[in-house]
Amino acid sequence: MLRVGLTGGIGSGKTTVARIFESLGIPVYNADTSAKRLMNSDEKLREEIIKVFGANSYKGTELNRSFLSSEIYNDEKKLDKLNALVHPVVFRDVKSWAEKQTSPYVIEEAAILFESGSNKFQDFIIGVTAPEELRIRRLKKRDGKTEEEIRFYISRQMDEEKKMSLCDVVIQNDERQMLVPQVLAVHKRLLELAKTFSKKDPPSEETSSL
Repeated sequence: MLRVGLTGGIGSGKTTVARIFESLGIPVYNADTSAKRLMNSDEKLREEIIKVFGANSYKGTELNRSFLSSEIYNDEKKLDKLNALVHPVVFRDVKSWAEKQTSPYVIEEAAILFESGSNKFQDFIIGVTAPEELRIRRLKKRDGKTEEEIRFYISRQMDEEKKMSLCDVVIQNDERQMLVPQVLAVHKRLLELAKTFSKKDPPSEETSSL
């Protein structure tokens, strides 16, 4: 089965693109949502997070998001430690999920597809991009965050131009070009690719760099 990555910077609208693919019958795995779920449901992961960040990381079996966010907000070393714990668990979960699907291809939606190393498990990668000022306006409206906060989050992500240069195809979500026709064109391309695709052996989660 063809495995497709879908990525884009915060506010780019990649989730909107993912919903269009879902409407076409393509299963989509949201890595960000799944990571939050697994931090609650995976007992071993929960134990590891508590070992690194302390008992305040959880309230019972529920992740203490406000505490953990404050711990990693301005500390890249702590963020890297958390990612090193979470990413391998997500890799295993999406692999298991993908193996159960029967569609010509599946999509993994992830904001940090390249940063996490998940791109190594993909056969094709779609990038979604939008002008930075438009992304800021969207996030102000969606999350009620200040421009300063938004620019900080953007600065923590991979450079947009570099990220898009690593993708196999880029969808422009700039509110000038129609979105659905772009998605339909990529969908058609992926269906054709899936017909001739011979499954390759992906690198193991253990050897993947994080």
